[in-house]
Amino acid sequence: MKMLNKTALSRAVMVFAAILSVAAAMAQNMRVMSYNVRYKNTIDSINGWEFRKGNVVGLIKYHKVDIFGTQEGNTEQLADLEKSLPEFKWYGVPRVAGKNGEFTAIFYIKERYTLLDSGTFWFSETPFVKESKSWDAMYPRIASWCKFKDKKSGQVFFLFNTHFDHRGEIARQKSAEIIRQQVELIAKKAPVIVTGDFNSVETSKAYKTIVEGGQLKDALHISETPHYGPVNTSSGFAVSSKPIRARIDFIFVNDKVKVLQHATITDQQEARYYSDHLPVVAEVKLVK
Repeated sequence: MKMLNKTALSRAVMVFAAILSVAAAMAQNMRVMSYNVRYKNTIDSINGWEFRKGNVVGLIKYHKVDIFGTQEGNTEQLADLEKSLPEFKWYGVPRVAGKNGEFTAIFYIKERYTLLDSGTFWFSETPFVKESKSWDAMYPRIASWCKFKDKKSGQVFFLFNTHFDHRGEIARQKSAEIIRQQVELIAKKAPVIVTGDFNSVETSKAYKTIVEGGQLKDALHISETPHYGPVNTSSGFAVSSKPIRARIDFIFVNDKVKVLQHATITDQQEARYYSDHLPVVAEVKLVK
C-alpha cells in the first residue's frame, strides 16, 4: 500500500477532527420531556397503569430521553419506573402524605448528571409548609426542582417540574407568580428548564404571567426547527379523529438554554395513548 502524502493525511485528520467536533456537540445536547403519566386507579379499566406502564417505559427509552419530569405519578408508579429504568435516578416528594400522594418527580440519567441540590415548594400563601393550599385550589399542588451538573460539559443547570391545580383559576395565577419568583430566587442566572402540566392554555393569565418579561420562554415558540406533532396535549386515552382538546403541558426555558427541536409525541397502541396527556419533548443545549 502506498503511504498517504502529507496533504492527504492532513485532510484526513481535519475531517476526522470535524466529525469528532460534531459528535461532541451532539453529545452535549439534552432531550428533555414533560409527561403527565395519569395517576394509578381502578376506574381506567383497560387504560389502567398496569396495562400501559411498559409502553410508558418503552416511549422514554425509544425517544432517548435524558431527563424528564412526571406529573400525577404516585409511589407505586414511580417505583415501577425506577425498576424498569435502572439507568435513571429520581427526586421528588408527594404533595400529600400517603401512598396515593402524587409527585412532580424529576428523573435523570445517573451516568450523565450529578445532582447537586433539590427541593420542593407548595403553591400557597405559605410555600414551605407541607401540604398547604390557598385561594380556590382543590388540592395542594407543588413544584420540585433539581440543580444538576452535566458530567459531559461541566455545566450547571436547574430543572423545575410542576403540576398546577385543575379547578382553581386564581390558584393557577398565583402558582404562576410563585414559580417565577422561586425560579429567580433559586436558579438566579443559571440555565433553567421548567416542565409541567399547567392546566392552563396560552391565552390564560397563568401562562401570560409565566412568560411575562421574557425571563422564561415557551420552548415551542423558540425552537430552531418547526414543531413536530400536534400542538395540543390534553388527549384522553382514545385516539380519535376529533382534534386534541387543549395545550396545557409545556416546557419553558430561560435565555441560557437553546431549543433545537420541540415535539408532541403521539405514540399509541391499539388506538390508545399511553396516558391521557401526550408527552412533550424538547432537544436543548445549554448556552455557555
